[in-house]
Amino acid sequence: MRRRRAADPFTYGLFAWQAGWVFALRSAELWTEPAKAQARLTEYALEKQKAFTTGAIKAGAAAMTGAAPEAVMAAALAPSRKRVRANARKLGKPKGG
Repeated sequence: MRRRRAADPFTYGLFAWQAGWVFALRSAELWTEPAKAQARLTEYALEKQKAFTTGAIKAGAAAMTGAAPEAVMAAALAPSRKRVRANARKLGKPKGG
């Protein structure tokens, strides 16, 4: 069942929507707090590089074990999906106390 879910169009649609949402909220955040923009942009870029590299390694490992193309694709995207999902949750919480 896990493999079938990896190829589910809803899963990738949700990922795309969450990625867009995170991008929009972070863009607004950087626009409203320009003094903090440089440090945050560096953090965001490094986060994406780490997720991409981890996904590439996992996809390569899955391909070398003979996994189905859907499983290779799921392995490649898993780290990015995890980060985007965490960022969407974090950005969706109200600030303040």
